[in-house]
Amino acid sequence: MAAKRPAGMVAKILKKPAASKAASSKAARSAAALHMETPLLYSDPLSRHLGADVYLKMDCMQEVGSFKIRGIGATVQSLLEGGAAKIVSSSGGNAGLATAFAAKKLGVPVTVVVPTTTPESTRAKLRAYGADVIVHGSVFDEAHAKAVEICEEQNGALVHPFDQATTWRGHATLVEELKKQLPQAPDVIITAVGGGGLLMGILEGIKLTGWHSKTRVLACETTGAASMASSLEAGELVTLPAIDSVAKSLGAKTVSQKVFECCRELGPDRVSTFVMSDAAAITACARFAADHRILVEPACGAGLAAVYEKSSALEGCKTVVVEVCGGSGVDPGMLQAWMQDLGVSLP
Repeated sequence: MAAKRPAGMVAKILKKPAASKAASSKAARSAAALHMETPLLYSDPLSRHLGADVYLKMDCMQEVGSFKIRGIGATVQSLLEGGAAKIVSSSGGNAGLATAFAAKKLGVPVTVVVPTTTPESTRAKLRAYGADVIVHGSVFDEAHAKAVEICEEQNGALVHPFDQATTWRGHATLVEELKKQLPQAPDVIITAVGGGGLLMGILEGIKLTGWHSKTRVLACETTGAASMASSLEAGELVTLPAIDSVAKSLGAKTVSQKVFECCRELGPDRVSTFVMSDAAAITACARFAADHRILVEPACGAGLAAVYEKSSALEGCKTVVVEVCGGSGVDPGMLQAWMQDLGVSLP
């Protein structure tokens, strides 16, 4: 016969305090990451072209169209856990989309400030996610200054597009996924670099996975947006006079101070740069579309161009990973227009 449970024990079980609604809401907001684990695809066309095993980390498949949701999503969740009631972001497009997407998923109001170079199609996507969109300035730096002002006036929590520790940690998840998807550490991870958030996340991920002695990073920029390459070459942080590139998502005149210092400390053996023309980046976008039937922004084309242009930094590499960061600012008509403007045609 089963033993009888004392009445007092039953009472205690029934009267156990329930979690507050606010605590439950907070737990629900932070329970799961907002990004998806993306596939790692072996690219036969790029492998044959480079003479090495080339893998594609397909962050272009994230729901918002780019890698940004990894880090931005983590930052928005962190801010809400800290009690934020409103989110404010500055962005050239993709970071703003990730912020608006995260805010909508988590049920918090959001204002996104974008420069005039942001396409109307991107602004419409931001509004579709429920964001209050403000257009200010011609480059990111000017839009960001306005976002800081709005944040202070309205007591909002600021989401920086690339310069926050929580964002870097979120981006590091792509390398943690690579650790599960690859049998061994790659020789190099290729990435585009704008303000440096993705680059810093990859560097943190390499350290977290124990690949820091085996895997180096190739950071790619176009000539008119080469703020990182210019800074590393000068040995100090350089602010470009203007952004003069079709790769608008690389449009930060000054990279993150901390990211620059990290790259300088690691040295060229661990982090090197590759700078190419706009035409080379657009050619890479077009060839990638032909090879894999996938459209990506010019900023993403900068990373792919390292393979298509056979950057000398890849000599001797046997296993190469390209972070296909994606981007929402592209469609067939836009790609065709860029090709015509730059005189690009496929061989």
